[in-house]
Amino acid sequence: MKFPLSLSAVLPACVLALSACSSVAPAGSVATGTAAATPAAAPEVRQLGEIVDLRSGQRLSAEQLLAQLAAAPRVIIGEQHDQLSHHRIEQWLLQQLQGRRPQGSVLLEMLNPDQQAKVDKVKPWLQTDPVVRPEHVAELVAWQPNWKWEQYGDLVMTVMRAPYPVWSANLDRSEIKQMFADKPGVQGKHSNLANDGKVHDKLKDIIRVMHDNQIDEPRLAAMLSVQQQRDRRMAERLLAAPAPAVLIAGAYHAHKDLGVPLHVQDLTGGPAPLVLVLARQGAEVKAPQADFVWFTPVAAPAVASAR
Repeated sequence: MKFPLSLSAVLPACVLALSACSSVAPAGSVATGTAAATPAAAPEVRQLGEIVDLRSGQRLSAEQLLAQLAAAPRVIIGEQHDQLSHHRIEQWLLQQLQGRRPQGSVLLEMLNPDQQAKVDKVKPWLQTDPVVRPEHVAELVAWQPNWKWEQYGDLVMTVMRAPYPVWSANLDRSEIKQMFADKPGVQGKHSNLANDGKVHDKLKDIIRVMHDNQIDEPRLAAMLSVQQQRDRRMAERLLAAPAPAVLIAGAYHAHKDLGVPLHVQDLTGGPAPLVLVLARQGAEVKAPQADFVWFTPVAAPAVASAR
């Protein structure tokens, strides 16, 4: 995957570079033509794939996972953005968690700061249970086309109709553009200074692979800076959000050895949030990367993504 050299073309790649996306969209689509969010089918989701506690190596039921997540003040769920099954699991988890204890907040990588005022305006209206097309809600909150609505529609409608606040967790495009030019670093022994540069080296390797090793050093440095600044922003927002809080982001952002958890430790000096990674069956997810992994069946290839 080779990207043009212009900054305007590079910026979208920066936004999605480490989001664990593939170039093939999964089969199926989300039915978003109803007034309310479609409930995730509980029995079907519970039986989807395999859940492993990476700390013990034990397999868990969906109910056992829920009990662990419900007890945590902060949870990060790492997804593969183009996997519809991951969004269905997230929707189901949020519905179930809210039934076990009041949810404090949900944060989405898919929302930028310049959308927050729109989200805050639309949510109280949705609490009155109006009949509205989900696509109209997408327009009202200026949902970004990079995050395909057919993938996210049901999940977004679930959190927008829920009583808890929904927070943006990303950077605005203008911030990314400035960071791409300035390449600011982050300060912190976990995310930057420790490990003899291992965090930076791992992130650079991932960026190189995603660009078929066709990326020069200045762009590599810029994309590394943007990635870490995005992780730092997500950590700041997660810590500021009402607890219990759930952050939904790309898998690399969620990884305990690369992403947001390191920045939470930098900012608090305390432990990392609980991390659940959603991954397709056959993917390698190890204990240093997450507390739990939910393996999902590989979706049959459908139509190649235009992204």
